[in-house]
Amino acid sequence: MPRREDLYSDSPGGFEINLDHRKLKTPQAKLFTVPSEALAIAVATEWDSQKDTIKFYTMHLTTLCNTALDNPTQRNKTQLIRAAVKFLETDTLCYRVEDPPALAELQKNEWDPVVAWAEKRYNVTIGSSTSILGPNIPASTKETFISHLASYNMWALQGIEFVITQLKSLILSMGLIDRHITVEKAVLLSRLEEEYQIRRWGNVEWAHDYDLCELRARTAAGTLFVHLCSESSTVKHKLLQD
Repeated sequence: MPRREDLYSDSPGGFEINLDHRKLKTPQAKLFTVPSEALAIAVATEWDSQKDTIKFYTMHLTTLCNTALDNPTQRNKTQLIRAAVKFLETDTLCYRVEDPPALAELQKNEWDPVVAWAEKRYNVTIGSSTSILGPNIPASTKETFISHLASYNMWALQGIEFVITQLKSLILSMGLIDRHITVEKAVLLSRLEEEYQIRRWGNVEWAHDYDLCELRARTAAGTLFVHLCSESSTVKHKLLQD
């Protein structure tokens, strides 16, 4: 196992990642500096796990850090928050089917408890609809989520948006980040209709398994990124022990 000082180092601007004693840079040539030691350990471990060929597509934490540092879309905090909340209008859990009845029942049984949790947790009204236009989300609900997301820093918001785009659901993403549901459960619920069709008609096994594993990996990385943006000594200790 490489020594701590070989993987990352403390600096006035945060924690820098060291690769063969060279400092890591972003695609825009900025110094790769992360805000917490826990995140530095996680990113350094991600790089250390690469073997003969560097597979950037497997390095989700590094990619998220690059996005946070370079901010390629040049959005500010308000814009990030509003983009995240806009997903409520097309949230997977809010769009229901009437046919086939078996799928409609599955959606009700699996999705309703998560929607109910979110409504109670944030004291909002969300609802669902079988209309192609989706449910009419009250403005007060959107404002509540805007206020809640404002409590996160820019780095965490990048991670939250990443998770939302994976699950196509703000509700599932907040349930995951709030530790109400697991990554496996969140991914399963986001793919409920697809899983229903697979159970009914079968699937191309390798393709299904690959897609499922990739989605779990991206979702898990995004969730971990959100939590590691604010360093926890408990998390840091566990990472060092592992």
